[in-house]
Amino acid sequence: RDCLQADIKCFSGWKQWNRTSRKSLKKVLSEVKELSSYLELWRHDIHSIEGKFGTGIQSYFSFLRFLVLLNFIIFILMFSFVTLPTILSNYGIFNSSFAKIPPKNIEPHCTVYEPSGDKGLVYFYTYLKDLLSGTGFLEVTSLFYGYYTIDAASLSILRYNLPLAYLLATFAYLALSLVWIIKRSVEGFKQNLVHAEDQFQSYCNKVFAGWDFCITDPNAARLKHRSLQYELQTDLEEERLKQKIADRTMKEKLRIYSLRIFINIIVFAVLSGCFYSIYKATVFSQENSNNDSNTNFQANLLVQYLPSMVITLANFIAPQIFSFLIRFEDYSPAFEIRLTLMRCVFVRLANIGVLLFSLWSQISYCAVDKCNACGYNYELYPCWESEVGQEMYKLMIFDFIIILAVTLFVDFPRKLLVTHCSCKPVQWCGLREFGISDNVLEIIYGQTICWIGTFFSPLLPAIATIKYFIIFYIKKISLIHTCKPAARPIRASSSNFFFLVVLLIGLLLAFIPLGISIAHIPSSKACGPFRSFNTSWAVVPDTILGFPTGLQQVLYGIASEAFAVPFFMVICLVMFYFIALAGAHKRVVEQLREQLVMESRDKLFLIRKITEAQRH
Repeated sequence: RDCLQADIKCFSGWKQWNRTSRKSLKKVLSEVKELSSYLELWRHDIHSIEGKFGTGIQSYFSFLRFLVLLNFIIFILMFSFVTLPTILSNYGIFNSSFAKIPPKNIEPHCTVYEPSGDKGLVYFYTYLKDLLSGTGFLEVTSLFYGYYTIDAASLSILRYNLPLAYLLATFAYLALSLVWIIKRSVEGFKQNLVHAEDQFQSYCNKVFAGWDFCITDPNAARLKHRSLQYELQTDLEEERLKQKIADRTMKEKLRIYSLRIFINIIVFAVLSGCFYSIYKATVFSQENSNNDSNTNFQANLLVQYLPSMVITLANFIAPQIFSFLIRFEDYSPAFEIRLTLMRCVFVRLANIGVLLFSLWSQISYCAVDKCNACGYNYELYPCWESEVGQEMYKLMIFDFIIILAVTLFVDFPRKLLVTHCSCKPVQWCGLREFGISDNVLEIIYGQTICWIGTFFSPLLPAIATIKYFIIFYIKKISLIHTCKPAARPIRASSSNFFFLVVLLIGLLLAFIPLGISIAHIPSSKACGPFRSFNTSWAVVPDTILGFPTGLQQVLYGIASEAFAVPFFMVICLVMFYFIALAGAHKRVVEQLREQLVMESRDKLFLIRKITEAQRH
């Protein structure tokens, strides 16, 4: 008996210690999380924007901050595993070997590559052209694929396989982007579901439980007050629109639907015109930019960058047309953003697709047997990966120039005219509203370019990080000084989720050109880490052949259909289980909510009876 009591006391002491440790750990984690929130990038700026312009516009700046952090991590990944080992090897810190071409598998003329780096004394505008286009002195730097010619780097007994590291780093940044976007999308989806459950419940939560009583700073209290005000305005605006839609007569419905059909025909015509213009500009540029005739330098430069200019122009004009037309379709503010985004997505992402398709058709086209021996058009593109990287670099630079130019030469002059000119046409135009859909699509378009171009230009994420960092301040200044608050408030919960869904579409579309480049198109035999292989993917089976026989059999078994089909079936069963579990939980929540309603009604009925009895 004494031993049993001692065991119980020992067990109770262990349980108490475990509980105390858990509480202490939870408190430490809470304090660390609170401390890290003060180190969050642009924390004060975003809270200030939320208080002055609402949560809808705040969601755009939070989204921009997410992309800055994502690109910075991608840059760290590529620099650490690809760029840094190559630079150290080139400076002789590591023992390195250059990629060697098997003479039996490839013709010698396919290995000739002479970068267009400028030698000797050149004009200043040549450096400016190279800086804008990625040619000249930039072509031979670590910015582009052709710089990475190291096959392996050795330090003591360790051997670093650069081609494998290059490919795995590409897969890693794509997987990191996918997981991070899905994680944030799930969080936004939960908030969206909670908000969509009951509008009255959401309204009550804001009125009776929306205030943070820990706020002591007057400025923070004022910002929180404005944020709640915008949220309530959004709720009232959505309820007003729902009531307006419910009260429509048959004649009004017919008019609205007819107008929407007509506007969609205009939208389809604009999309078709953009695609056709980009296709013709790309074909014309490819047919004339490689001409060796002594033409005017400015004219040749214009022809060379005509596709990028047409794409940038289409990306600027089409969203303006769509934003103007959407006003006449009488949708809710949240749906306006979604529909405009989806229309503009077709323009911007399809523009990239048309450009890449034109480039790859030119790269794969071989008219002579000498070209067929290399597997690609080596005469025009001796290092085609660097050429594609330069196109992605130009698109990113031009996109940034357009954003900066619109702010400086359109928004600020418009602000000055509206402020100092009393003409009726100027006052009718007024200040520009901050278009969330247009601005979100700008950065999603730039991020898609970054995802595609990072394989061909490993340091492109660094440029994207700097670009989005500067854009944050450009947009903030433009919002505060040249824009007016939105006439129709926009909710942040649904906007955040939809922004991430569109970003996920851009990422999934980036998989297609990257997959074709890695697995289908022959790698350049004159540059890059994969010139010893037929394709970039060939480095994976070549590496597996160096593994022990048992490990090879395991990996081949995982890649076989005998493993893939059962694995897919198990994943489907697990997915169906979680879907069924979520449905059951949802039904339980609905039943509990109904019970709470019945309990409240019973209490109200009982209170009324007691009150009536007291009166009598």
